Amino acid sequence: MTKVLVTGASGQLGRGVIAELLKQAKLEPSQIVAGSRDPASLADAQAKGIETRRVDFDDANGMEEAFAGIDRLLIISSGELAVPSKRVQQHKAAVAAAAKAGVGHVIYTSMPNPDNSLISFAPDHLNTEQAIKASDLSYTILRNSWYTENYFMNLPQNLATGTWYTSQGGGKLANITRGDCAAAAAAALASPPEGNVTLTLTGPESLTAEAVAGIVAKATGKPLAVVQLTDEQLSGGMRGAGLPDFLIEMLVSTEANIRAGNFDLVTDHFEQLTGRKPQTVADFFEKNKAALG
Repeated sequence: MTKVLVTGASGQLGRGVIAELLKQAKLEPSQIVAGSRDPASLADAQAKGIETRRVDFDDANGMEEAFAGIDRLLIISSGELAVPSKRVQQHKAAVAAAAKAGVGHVIYTSMPNPDNSLISFAPDHLNTEQAIKASDLSYTILRNSWYTENYFMNLPQNLATGTWYTSQGGGKLANITRGDCAAAAAAALASPPEGNVTLTLTGPESLTAEAVAGIVAKATGKPLAVVQLTDEQLSGGMRGAGLPDFLIEMLVSTEANIRAGNFDLVTDHFEQLTGRKPQTVADFFEKNKAALG
């Protein structure tokens, strides 16, 4: 019996992957292991008959024990962004533990073009990918594009004022939903692609901020004007709003990356994995417009 383990299983993506493993991939609960730094947060998975294990990216020995007997492992990238280099250290420890434990196949959630990205955390993903490739582990790397759900960080406030301040310029972005990324990861866990592959998961279309604003305005019935700023102006506004420096750097570098065209790519890799089309931005906002206020 194939046994799969999902790290970060108490997070939004991890929970989505487990739901997809049960619903779409038709895995039995006994085939799934949910891993988290705090297993108590996995009571809902345990109630479904899913085994839970403590997986702490800061505990190398503990991870080796947790990965014992696992055929396929999903390493969901850590959320440790405030401390430089901490996240890549955690990822490398997880990869090393997987190799020592004899895991058969590793799936890792990365980002598009980490070797040619302006985003502050891109080196974390690039270094992790390199560590996986150097480990001799069989692997599938899933380069998830920017989640459509990330718009919830700013769009409710933007709609309240009718203005969206950005420094994306005319750059385009092929958003994909977190739910679709969960479905793709579950598909890769249930039936990995043949060989060692790197896949980029995107939505079906690449859109400018103005195009997204038009979609949101249509879904909500509220006007939304896009105002283009420089990176410096955008940084100043975020600093005035009290955002921490590491978050400002992450957000502004993401805007610069979009402006540079590094997110402007559309692939069919999601469809290859799941057999269906990814959700459009328009459909997502139509179904989630209540969350925008």
